[in-house]
Amino acid sequence: MRKIIAGLFISLDGVVEAPDQWHFPYFNDEMGAAVGASLGEADTMLFGRRTYDSFAGAWPEREEAGGEDAGFAKTLGDARKIVLSHRKLEFTWRNSEQLQGDLVDAVTALKDEEGGTIALSGSVSVVRQLLAAGLLDELHLLVHPIAVRKGMRLFDEGEEPVPLKLVSSEAFTTGVLNLVYGPADAPGDAGYEEARAHLPESGE
Repeated sequence: MRKIIAGLFISLDGVVEAPDQWHFPYFNDEMGAAVGASLGEADTMLFGRRTYDSFAGAWPEREEAGGEDAGFAKTLGDARKIVLSHRKLEFTWRNSEQLQGDLVDAVTALKDEEGGTIALSGSVSVVRQLLAAGLLDELHLLVHPIAVRKGMRLFDEGEEPVPLKLVSSEAFTTGVLNLVYGPADAPGDAGYEEARAHLPESGE
């Protein structure tokens, strides 16, 4: 079965909206390598419409310009790109298509196909839906040491908690934390009575 990974730039207070307005001062070689590793191993990408429009409005031109980022732009262009939208879309960026049918059913079938990793970059609404459906295998969070204080958070209000486990962690020289989470079982019903056994004894 294919693996689905999602990568997000996120602030210390959980904001994921408009990272272009606050994350670039922290972008260095370490972050570039992390982003390249997560997207570079994917042969398929999932997008929400807004994120797709942002990518399609920039990366084809960068590939054509032949600058320093042209190689990465070509990697994105060569990947299969599947876009989620409730309205009919027209595409000019190569290898782009619209997801057909129910999200959960379509992505489940996609995971069962032959191929490499399926990646998401941004597309917060899609990430939330895949997490809720248990279809996301890894959540890569680049946590920036800044409180943005406004904008959409990764997790909105909801009824059910989303338990996760830390798979790996790395601190960059900029103070950014590269955290990789995977799905986890519910932590159980322990309360203070169970927790106090781990408190230090008086006088220690």
